[in-house]
Amino acid sequence: MGKTSKLFFGFFLLLVIFLTYLEATEPEPVNWTPSYMSDDKIPLGSFVFYESWKNTENYEFEEINIPPFEKLADSLGNGTYFFLNNSVGFDPDELDKILEWVADGNQLFISARGISAGLLDTLRLETRVFIPENDLSSKPQLNFENLGLKSKSGFKFKNEFPPLYFHSKDSAEIEILGQINIQGNDKIKQPNFISSKIGDGKIYLHTTPEAFGNYFLLSDNNYEYAEKILAYINNENPVFLDNYYKAGKSFYSSPLYILLSDNRLKWAYYFLLAGSILFIIFEGKRKQRAIPVVNPLKNQSYEYAKTVGDLYLEEKEYQELITKKINLFLEYIRTNYKISTKTIDEEFHTLLAAKSGNSVASGKELFNKMEEFSNNTTAGKSEFFKLSEAINNYKSNSNGKPRK
Repeated sequence: MGKTSKLFFGFFLLLVIFLTYLEATEPEPVNWTPSYMSDDKIPLGSFVFYESWKNTENYEFEEINIPPFEKLADSLGNGTYFFLNNSVGFDPDELDKILEWVADGNQLFISARGISAGLLDTLRLETRVFIPENDLSSKPQLNFENLGLKSKSGFKFKNEFPPLYFHSKDSAEIEILGQINIQGNDKIKQPNFISSKIGDGKIYLHTTPEAFGNYFLLSDNNYEYAEKILAYINNENPVFLDNYYKAGKSFYSSPLYILLSDNRLKWAYYFLLAGSILFIIFEGKRKQRAIPVVNPLKNQSYEYAKTVGDLYLEEKEYQELITKKINLFLEYIRTNYKISTKTIDEEFHTLLAAKSGNSVASGKELFNKMEEFSNNTTAGKSEFFKLSEAINNYKSNSNGKPRK
């Protein structure tokens, strides 16, 4: 190796060490992944909530790490089953056992953005996305119906996310306990916290689990919101805390995670990678010719679609937009759920409901609306937006990933 090569090698090695040091000392980016684990300190973890609750000494807790079906099969005692997660979905047998347990005089509390479709159907409810009017900010604001719990200024989020609310399909016997609205628009409020009696027991449903996250509770006086919600939970019997339906992992078994968790092993791994890269550079220099750089073609599909959409809006071709919206939704069904859309019959609706997690009735209602707007040759802007909202609500109500 010549003098020039040695100088270049030394400079490159110092550069790698310097960049590795910068990477190691750089603050970690904020992790907004929804976790709701009791030991997770990220913004959407629930360390603050669970620690504060357990320190009240007014409740007796039992953590449940197995599916509710198994726990209820072991004759779970009286109390409150508490679920907090981004999504909580029960299969039919599990839901039947839970409802039987609640009817015996117990409580079920669920705070999740995705609530079991079977449970919502039982209560004749559905969840919808709160769409801001006039392009307002989507920062939500929460409050209670009970005057003794209600806050004058409300409980406000500092971050933006699409809020959900409950919509009653008919005269369901529910009690509205709390509402949600967009900050700056106090006139339009929707229920996000409700209760319903089942036999001798009670079910509490809440669509804003972000309110139990560390970021929200540590902002201003928002911790009072969680305290006031807990006032509805009976403290005479134990509270069963669910650890099974959780988005965050409680244990990491990845070999790379174990390797990087130890500081000495982590730096040895980094230097091994740096040495391997240097070896490839200097050994490959003599044995392989340079590979020319070929820039990939730029994907302009989004710009094209936006331009075409703007032309339709400018020309007020709303009927064409409705047709394309319906065709895109049908393609979504074919791609995600692997269902043929050639024949829309009873078998199709049953299969779609099973794979999407929506009810058969909601699927029929959506396809009736699609047929009505498709046949309406005078359909305008409002009809297009109503159809878009109905399709988006149907997609958002799907329970988790598409079922195979």
